[in-house]
Amino acid sequence: MLLNMNQLLAVAKKNHFAVGAYNVSNAELLKSAVEQCEADNAPAIIAVHPTELAYAKDDFWTYVLTRIKNSKVPFVLHLDHGDNLRSVARAIHDGFSSVMIDGSLSSWEDNVAITKATVQMCHLANVSVEGELGTIGQTGNQVKEHLKNGIYTKPEDAEKFVEETGVDTLAVGIGTAHGIYPSDVTPKIRIDILNQILDVVDVPLVLHGGSSNPDDQIAEAVKTGISKVNISSDYKYAFFKKARQVLAEDEGWDPNNLFPACIDAAKEVVHHKNELFGSVGKATLYYGMDPWRANEL
Repeated sequence: MLLNMNQLLAVAKKNHFAVGAYNVSNAELLKSAVEQCEADNAPAIIAVHPTELAYAKDDFWTYVLTRIKNSKVPFVLHLDHGDNLRSVARAIHDGFSSVMIDGSLSSWEDNVAITKATVQMCHLANVSVEGELGTIGQTGNQVKEHLKNGIYTKPEDAEKFVEETGVDTLAVGIGTAHGIYPSDVTPKIRIDILNQILDVVDVPLVLHGGSSNPDDQIAEAVKTGISKVNISSDYKYAFFKKARQVLAEDEGWDPNNLFPACIDAAKEVVHHKNELFGSVGKATLYYGMDPWRANEL
């Protein structure tokens, strides 16, 4: 079942759970996320970064759409960190039901302008839009690289941003970072800032950089009111760690021998995240929903 983000997160927000957004760029990662969410009867978001979109090519997303539309579990196909209107247009062309436009590193005026333009374009196609205010930190590709701190979202700015742009969901900076945290860094999600934002913003809130954070902090953020949690590094790390192990023990070249164990390792992480978000078994809440009701936007 394909839904847009408004439809998916309205139910999550009302019922106090969060939905996992799992980044994919090939068939094996897609299989890991989709099959485990089906096994968990958990709604989910298939997230795609512009670099992943370019790598997999447009035809691949035709397959992805067919796969998730025919599932009993509700899915959103979502562009993650769209960098310009061209990448947003490409996602709409490819059938995505949700996009994120990330102007968080731009000035306030430029962020508002590109987000508002994206909303105006996407709503014509019943595609929902996620914006970002504040920034998410970066840990880099290697565990030992130093964390570069993000910028916390100011509640008063969040309220004004939602009003001026008409955005459907908002990614907020509350202390997380993309990637796997260095061993000398202890992440701290600022629940106090999250509460302040929730006091003035009605749209569902998104937590980027969900990987590698302590489970208790993620659980508290979801309990407090986060509706969507982005996961990429954690389950990809498990996938490729297993791949290195299999290749070290067997120099074979057959995907049928390499990938099953990797997919199983990734599925374990996806299942754990679904339990942490409280989304296991929640797919039944969406049964009977019409995915093309224009008034959902």
